[in-house]
Amino acid sequence: MADLPSRPATLGASPSTTLARSPVAWEQVAEHLRQTPGVEKVALAGWPIFSRNSMNNFVSINGAPPGPVLAYYLNVSPGWTNVMKLALLDGRDFRATDTNPGAAIVNESFARQFFNGENPVGKTFERVRGRFYQIVGLVRDAPYRSLREPIYPVAYVPFQTVDDHGALQPIGYGAFIVRTSSANPLALASTLRKEVPRARSEFRVSNIGTQEELNRGQTIRERLLAMLAMFFAGVALLLAGIGLYGVLDYGVLQRRREIGIRMAIGAQAGDIARRVTVDVFRMVVAGAAAGLALGMASVRYIEALLYEVKTTEPAMLAIPALTILAAALLTAMPAVIRAVRIDPVAMLRSE
Repeated sequence: MADLPSRPATLGASPSTTLARSPVAWEQVAEHLRQTPGVEKVALAGWPIFSRNSMNNFVSINGAPPGPVLAYYLNVSPGWTNVMKLALLDGRDFRATDTNPGAAIVNESFARQFFNGENPVGKTFERVRGRFYQIVGLVRDAPYRSLREPIYPVAYVPFQTVDDHGALQPIGYGAFIVRTSSANPLALASTLRKEVPRARSEFRVSNIGTQEELNRGQTIRERLLAMLAMFFAGVALLLAGIGLYGVLDYGVLQRRREIGIRMAIGAQAGDIARRVTVDVFRMVVAGAAAGLALGMASVRYIEALLYEVKTTEPAMLAIPALTILAAALLTAMPAVIRAVRIDPVAMLRSE
């Protein structure tokens, strides 16, 4: 199961002068933000995950011709995987001295595609135009551009890029990824917007949001369908409850004489309640068991429709069954109360 990127604030920014486009200037702003009250961690990236931006190229392994499969790239600073809660499976994070080209952190799909699933840490690959990389870390798979797209082979490369002569290249646009101590990252939005130009007056924040907003923006259809499904499930449960109430109430009405006689000869209220509901609850339990069995048999057909939910997880099976039983118990209560309140003397006198 691929990881879903975490929920920090994202600040898109761009410097207004060529001098401020140096990676050093970007890091100065990031360091200033780290000192801001309420900020826990800050990292840099070419753009936030799910922002629809992408960069890709072909890959050559061991001098072989580039294959037909594209690899995707994202420039990130040291600490980005930690801020995004992206699990580092092996190797290390970037260091401040790492540059692009040079070091790379790859995901599991990259290792499967280009290294046959072997541990890629310590191995090298070539991006076209003679850009060589040594893999220093392996991270868990995560969506790159969209939740609906397959997991791509991704190489995360250092935020600072150098040319063929080793000179640092200017960075015209990037994003500050900020993890705050507040549950709502936007609580510090106005503060962060002011602190960026305070660190370097040449920087301006072009947009500010959260990673969660980007995540939710890609799941509007799924969330709408989930809400509709929940609504119709509630309506179905309500109709089933009304029907069950009608059946039980009619059953009590039909058995008034029997109940009156039993109470006259000493039957307890608990015995009456059990006799009123046992047959119905037996049917409810049988129906719930049949539904669970049918659901288990349909696992392979519906598993692709679920995200981060295991179809065989006990909680996912128990919650619907318990909900149905609770609804049955609730709808049975009026009929049970009516049954135990029957006056045996009046009932027998009327007969």
